[in-house]
Amino acid sequence: MNLTFTGKTVLVTGANCGIGLALAPLLIEEGLFPILCSRHSKGKETIGAGLSPWAGRYGTAFFDLACPEQMGEIFADHPEIHYLVDMAQGDYETLVASADPGRLARYMAENVAARAELVRLASRTMVRHRFGRMIFLSSAAAGCPGKGQGLYGASKLAAEGLYRSAGLELGSRGITAMGLRPGYVASGRGERFIEQQGQALVKKMPGGCFISADEVARALVFFLSDTARNFNGVAITMDGGFTSGK
Repeated sequence: MNLTFTGKTVLVTGANCGIGLALAPLLIEEGLFPILCSRHSKGKETIGAGLSPWAGRYGTAFFDLACPEQMGEIFADHPEIHYLVDMAQGDYETLVASADPGRLARYMAENVAARAELVRLASRTMVRHRFGRMIFLSSAAAGCPGKGQGLYGASKLAAEGLYRSAGLELGSRGITAMGLRPGYVASGRGERFIEQQGQALVKKMPGGCFISADEVARALVFFLSDTARNFNGVAITMDGGFTSGK
């Protein structure tokens, strides 16, 4: 299948993660120009080291959910953004009943309220072009959280609602949005959890294997393409069937 893309520029938040580093070359190979965002200089260095063969074929930018007042700078510097892949997420997993009140408030403010500002800014940019595609990298935990994932799952579910509404509100103006819910990904925090659980977790997987960062990245490219434009206002689960049964 030859994928086609109406737009050109892709804003990718949280791009220094394993999925982001797998996604960027795929976007470049499709003739797209990714703007890869990280929240600190170390993340930018990770991007540079991981994508050295593609130097000059992508851009970088600062993006931190803890600093929503600075988000507008990205869209001012890059007014031609056609796609958004939102992978940024804070890391705070704990039992809801034992959560620190201050950290809880900051976590939800950053991962829900600040994300609403990102969706607002991206939507306004895309409306000017009468074209746009937004994908939120959610998690299977949004529908089936494990112990200690209460805040994480709740923030993912709330963010899905933001993207769903944006797609429904702006679909008639050429802008669509959706969420992708990966299960256990052998990368980043997922890889740490997999290492802890070992074979006990593998036995629970219907297919007997975990999802790779490359598989998630390739799914994201497909959902960005013109072929997948009618996936709008939905969240698609990609977990090998893990949450489909008891």
